[in-house]
Amino acid sequence: MIPARLHEARLAKRLNQTELADLVGVKRQSISAYEKGTKSPEPDTMKSIAENLGQPIAYFTREDLPTFGERGALFYRKVGQDTNRRNMACAVYSRWLGELAFSFEPLVNFPAVELPSFEPEAPDGRYTPEEIERMAEETRNHLGLGLGPISNVVRLLEAKGVIVARVEVPGEKIEAFSFWDGDRPFVFLASDKDSAVRSRFDAAHELGHLVAHRWIGREDIDDPDSLKAIEKEADRFAAAFLLPRRSFPNEVYSPRLLAFVDLKKRWKVAIQAMIYRCKDLGIFDERQVTNLYKEISRKRWRTSEPLDGPDGLAFEQPLLLRKITELVIDSGKLSPDEVKAAIRLSPEWIGALAGIPPSLLTMDEKTLVEPTLK
Repeated sequence: MIPARLHEARLAKRLNQTELADLVGVKRQSISAYEKGTKSPEPDTMKSIAENLGQPIAYFTREDLPTFGERGALFYRKVGQDTNRRNMACAVYSRWLGELAFSFEPLVNFPAVELPSFEPEAPDGRYTPEEIERMAEETRNHLGLGLGPISNVVRLLEAKGVIVARVEVPGEKIEAFSFWDGDRPFVFLASDKDSAVRSRFDAAHELGHLVAHRWIGREDIDDPDSLKAIEKEADRFAAAFLLPRRSFPNEVYSPRLLAFVDLKKRWKVAIQAMIYRCKDLGIFDERQVTNLYKEISRKRWRTSEPLDGPDGLAFEQPLLLRKITELVIDSGKLSPDEVKAAIRLSPEWIGALAGIPPSLLTMDEKTLVEPTLK
């Protein structure tokens, strides 16, 4: 067993050493020794570790797989409790996603990366609101967009070379995160949100990080004040990218909530985000904004607006990794077993990251020999 793989799989499950030891039926010191490489688990213990961490035994015996290159800073919002444990898990998910994508790179032509890159003019490394507005406009222009609503942000990112995964992480409040792996950008979206438009805003927010913050180091992410400023910049970028200042204001015809329901259908942005955008652009004054937010509270729209939920606007689903995985298997480049052997993650995790059903990685019933009567 390779100690680092045990450590990684434990972090992915958000377990500390004591919690894993209790599940496996050994002492905490034993788990610590396994992770340090000073002791190896007995076969029965190894089997229990694999079962409790949800990975095949083969996962624990492989070296790290290659990826696209040096990994940049991981951008995630520190929301809720136990952010350190969650963020360490996110770091593992990012490695797995990079390894999965790179394992197909020799076999498939990935879309070329076509994202612009920006750096702030100020020596303190912060962008002004005007810089962010221009950045969003230049990004739209670079991606070949006009000034109207973007039909599908996730598909746009994939078309421009971004690897996107949408994964449910039970019990974790993970909004989204993004990172550069070498020269390949990645976005990880949560699948347990109730609002398609908020998830879409997350995707635009992460695009902001990819184009505006690639140069940022780990020390900036770890500093609370710096991280707060970075997140605010990405939020402003997302709003400016989705709701351009040169077109969106022309469609805001009334400071009434009903008018924003119609705008939400067209622009696919949350009502509260559109109101905040109107405030940023000076379309509404403080009194109008306050009245709108009070009305939102009265209607109990703070957490669930019209057009949210399962019967509302549809979530934007990633397709690129799914199509790549299906192409590799359907073309015979790799069999399902060879995919599992190459990546060595559980079929459930491969399926979650690639957006495919785990059954695709099991033997196809059509390949079985069917007996016939004489």
